[in-house]
Amino acid sequence: MIQATNAVFPVIVQRGGEMPRIQTPDLASHRDWRRNQLIEAAASIALESGGAAISVAAVAQRAGLSRTSVYEYFGSGSELVADLVIDELNSFATTLNTAVSGCADAQCIVSCWIRGALTYIADGRHLLAKALNSAAKPQSRSHQIGMAHRALMAPLIKAVEELGVKDSQRALIFIQAITDASTKRIESGHDAESEIAYATAFCINGLTAN
Repeated sequence: MIQATNAVFPVIVQRGGEMPRIQTPDLASHRDWRRNQLIEAAASIALESGGAAISVAAVAQRAGLSRTSVYEYFGSGSELVADLVIDELNSFATTLNTAVSGCADAQCIVSCWIRGALTYIADGRHLLAKALNSAAKPQSRSHQIGMAHRALMAPLIKAVEELGVKDSQRALIFIQAITDASTKRIESGHDAESEIAYATAFCINGLTAN
């Protein structure tokens, strides 16, 4: 059954032989829709050819718009890349927060965070973020991107402290390193469930041994 939502969708109006026009209830909705169209065009380019292939001209061509139209939303190709990176990191953070939302203790949070992160990898949802690694990002957006990266680890901070770890920063680096190693193994074809189980046991044992 399709449930009703409050989402606003653009209406495509066709008149004779003219190109269809997009109608939205208001200007803000139209701008959001157009921005998402450009973001999706950039994402498809990154997945096909790598993040370095993203440019205003390439995105305009993929979206079927003029370069001038793209500049109405993004000052440069690198600005578009920055927004795409932040959108992807925010999506990943939402996945991780959801993964730990039902936990009642610190060990559960660590275990569910690792499972959420590595399942995200196993499902291939990280491929866009990986493709964007080679793309140039404006220095002016580095702080914002850094904040989005740090938000990924946020669910672990209190959990590590509750486990009595004295050097919580080192512990977070430890968990990240184990997760990165497991990511490489999953990408190379190793069984995801085995990697999740091993990474979880390794991290929990290490955190509770101090």
